[in-house]
Amino acid sequence: MATTPDPQLSHTVGVLEPALLEQTIGDSLDATVAAHPERDALVDRAQGVRLTWAELGAEVDRLARALAAAGLAKGDRVGIWAPNCSEWVLTQFATAKLGAVLVNINPAYRTHELTYVLRQAGIRMLVTAESFKTSDYVAMVATARPECPDLEQVFVIGRESWTDLLERAGEVSPERLTMLQRELDPHEPINIQYTSGTTGFPKGATLSHHNILNNGYLVGETCRYTEADRICIPVPFYHCFGMVMGNLAALTHGACMVIPAPGFDPASTLAAVVEERCTSLYGVPTMFIAEWALPEFDSYDLSSVRTGIMAGSPCPASMMTKLIESGIDEMTICYGMTETSPVSTQNHTDDTFEQKVGTVGSVHPHLEIKVVDPVTGETLPRGVPGEFCTKGYSVMLGYWEEPEKTAEVLVDGWMHTGDIAVMDADGFVEITGRIKDMVIRGGENVYPREVEEFLYTHPDVLDAQVIGVPDEKYGEELCAWVRMKDGAEPLTVEAVRAFCDGRLAHYKVPRYVKVVEEFPMTVTGKVRKVEMREATVAELGL
Repeated sequence: MATTPDPQLSHTVGVLEPALLEQTIGDSLDATVAAHPERDALVDRAQGVRLTWAELGAEVDRLARALAAAGLAKGDRVGIWAPNCSEWVLTQFATAKLGAVLVNINPAYRTHELTYVLRQAGIRMLVTAESFKTSDYVAMVATARPECPDLEQVFVIGRESWTDLLERAGEVSPERLTMLQRELDPHEPINIQYTSGTTGFPKGATLSHHNILNNGYLVGETCRYTEADRICIPVPFYHCFGMVMGNLAALTHGACMVIPAPGFDPASTLAAVVEERCTSLYGVPTMFIAEWALPEFDSYDLSSVRTGIMAGSPCPASMMTKLIESGIDEMTICYGMTETSPVSTQNHTDDTFEQKVGTVGSVHPHLEIKVVDPVTGETLPRGVPGEFCTKGYSVMLGYWEEPEKTAEVLVDGWMHTGDIAVMDADGFVEITGRIKDMVIRGGENVYPREVEEFLYTHPDVLDAQVIGVPDEKYGEELCAWVRMKDGAEPLTVEAVRAFCDGRLAHYKVPRYVKVVEEFPMTVTGKVRKVEMREATVAELGL
């Protein structure tokens, strides 16, 4: 860790308390089981599953012994392709006990993407759901399998193959599992997560026990979790938000993981909060917006909720106001990326309203962050936008079997994120967009986030996203995609321009406006601006 940085520069170092955990995920689970055996550990409402920590520990050990009996060994890659369910959590913890590398597969993938991941990671064993929404996973696996020579075994959750697997647990003794667990090193790889590249194939960020266990632990510490907390997790497990900030934050604090539904549903999420008396609620901003927009929203008693995490994109001020009005005054905002396990900055529960809506918090413990000139790499003065970089225990081991791509983003231990950030005098960070999302109109840099925040203040706008599209005269022009509140008349370009007149610099006023029912999204709830740009260019013939 660096010495104290120059306070004039955009460079800060996190505190060194609490100490990092120097253990594996399996050892952490055993400690929690011993400390809180009778407390609720996992509730899956769709499946009707309810496990205490003692019961969860026993189920994890049973699955770990079964996987070992099936030939799984340390370092082998195990794919998991399923929506949120109790078996996902069991597989996450059971593979960690064996030192097998869990490969998270996006539930939205189709055959082409599945085949790529199975081959690129060299997956030996696949745990899959039968189906989810319109996806027939079993049929797609059958199509992909002939092209994946490493794939030896497939176990389908809920089918005979899964039952047969569990019955093999008796072939491996508890003592043998303990011995295998003792041979593991916390710094060894335990997880591969594919980042959704906008061009080319996704890259597999390779993470260790040390990376993700500590990130989950420190996220939970910042939320002030104890064994009394109950975390509602509607975000997907295949992503760090679910499996690290959710499952591992719960694991390291003895808190309860509550799965409201296999995929996100606003009514199911709020019903889970009410009926399970959840104290913490997770989501990306669009999830919170959908929940609070439910016609029957006022009928939900959210008084149990103290804290939570909003991440994935910036928190609109209007949404934070609604959370506080609902009594949720300790909501935290997180920022990070898969390659950093994921969280690098987070708001504290007692940060001000302005800090929660205007920033993504300050540096996490045991990490170092800086904002640099994307061209020269020089650390910039505070208040000047540049590329956000982070360094410390959370930085990935690298992209799986892609050293050249790793070297492009990892320089002297610093992860170069590709995000544009500004650090204020107090060390709080504002993320203003992706370097590639910044719009340059007639030589003026426009950060879409600023225009979006302004459009949120329009009384009829529910949500807004701003993109840059090609323009012959200015190089780029702004296009605003807006979602209207129920009953509101669709906005015209003229109405938007009139609303902006005299309040936004002329070059920040959108030239085009598109009213939509919804935005194109990734499974994690992030808006796909690349897709929006392509659709707008095609529609307008630009």
